[in-house]
Amino acid sequence: MDDRMRTIYVTFETTHHALWAEELVRERGLASELVPSPPQAHARCNLALMVFAEDEFRLRALLEDEGIPYGIYRPETD
Repeated sequence: MDDRMRTIYVTFETTHHALWAEELVRERGLASELVPSPPQAHARCNLALMVFAEDEFRLRALLEDEGIPYGIYRPETD
């Protein structure tokens, strides 16, 4: 599958972090959707940002600059 269509989940420690990240990502114009965290991600917070894999490095830089702790979950691909 092409990275333009592949998605990853960005997980968070708290709901506050998830909502903060969602606001920042939207302000920067990155496509994202706030969704329930996949159970396989073993996240502490029940919310995750689903984003295109091609935006991962830009997203990581944004979250790190803002000091938002996060994890990345990549679903199994065929």
